[in-house]
This record gives sequence, structure tokens and C-alpha cells, in this order.
Amino acid sequence: MEPDMKDIKIVVVEDEADIREVIDHNLSREGYVVDSAADGESGLELVKKKLPSLVLLDLMLPGLDGLSVCRELKADPETRSIAIVMVTAKGEENDILLGLEMGADDYVTKPFSPRELVARIRAVLRRGSMKSQADQDRIVRGEILIDLTRHEVRVEGAPVVFTPTELRLFHFLASYPGRVFTRHHLLSRVVGEDSYVVDRNIDVRIRSIRKKLGKYQDLVETIRGVGYRFQDDES
Repeated sequence: MEPDMKDIKIVVVEDEADIREVIDHNLSREGYVVDSAADGESGLELVKKKLPSLVLLDLMLPGLDGLSVCRELKADPETRSIAIVMVTAKGEENDILLGLEMGADDYVTKPFSPRELVARIRAVLRRGSMKSQADQDRIVRGEILIDLTRHEVRVEGAPVVFTPTELRLFHFLASYPGRVFTRHHLLSRVVGEDSYVVDRNIDVRIRSIRKKLGKYQDLVETIRGVGYRFQDDES
């Protein structure tokens, strides 16, 4: 359940005044409490002062860039739990990957519509309220049941055989519907850094999972050039 809008504070860090004004207007109209900054240094200071629920962070900022702001926020125990949605330009794929690895929750690419932006923010905030589900061994998503304790996946009630790694991977993605994870992140969180598995082996495992899901295979989405996510119908 989404928190009361009046309790949700958002900080927008965007150096382009016209874009910043459009974002501020649309988010305020949705009922969010919005503060904004035009550069990385003042944005970082504002976030630490306001402690918002979410930061909308442009990566291309004068002075302290967006990635540096993201890195500092995630390194500080007081701010590391704040959700971050990155705003990127086309061709910034490497920055997107770095931001997601640092702990950013999602990204939007310019140009974007206000409707798309609001939908992404709602989805990220909703996931924040669901985070406790990531610690649950048993997850239900529609007609899909995933049970780590019993090493079981059921599709429409019928058992489907998953390997241990496939089960962990599928459970992890389903724990955060709508959130994008890079292949490297999935390797470190699901497979383990010490395992002899390369990025493309994640692709092989995803293909196997999709095959086993049958008509529900589209639940696991490919984000081209970035990684994978479990579909969030409300995002």
C-alpha cells in the first residue's frame, strides 16, 4: 500500500531550469512534497537536510556529478536507504550501469513524459513499502509461487522444476518487481563472486527460467544493455 502523499518528500536534483520546473510542477500536482537543487553539491546538502523518501537525480550535473552524489548518498548510513531514480540522456549506458551497481533503484531517459516519470516514481516508492518481502522465503506473484524453503516453484498450481541457482535468481528478481538489476549485480547477489560464472551465463539461466514459465515467460523482462527485471504491471 502506497504511503500517504503528504508524508512523501522528494528532492529533485536537475541543472536545467525548464526541466526542473516541469518536474516540480507535476510531482507537486500529484501531492508530493518537492524540494529541488540545480547542482550536485547543493543537491547532496539538501538531501541530507530533508531526508526525503526519494531523490530524482540527473547524472549530468555541474560540479559534483550525479554518480558522485549517488555514491555519497549510498555510503552514508543516514541516507543509504533513500530511493534514487536517475535521470539520464541517451548514450549514457555505462553511467546507468554504474548507478544501478551503486544502489540506484531505477532510471528514466530524457526525453520523458511527466506521466512516465510519475509512474516510475510511484513504482519505486511502492517497492520501498514492500521491501520486507525480499526477506521472505515464500513469494506469490499472480499465478506464480516461489518457495525457497521447500525449493519449489508452482505455475498455476503445477510444480515446475528449477535448479538451485535458477530458483535463487528467480526469487531475487520477484522480490523486487519493477526494479532493474545488472548482470553483475545478479552474479554477486545470487550466484556469488567466487563462483566461476560469467555475465552471459546469467542470460542462459534467464532463458531457462523463461522456458519453464511457459506463457508467463514475459514476467522476466530484458532491459537492453542493462540487465533484467521482474515485470511490475503498475509501473
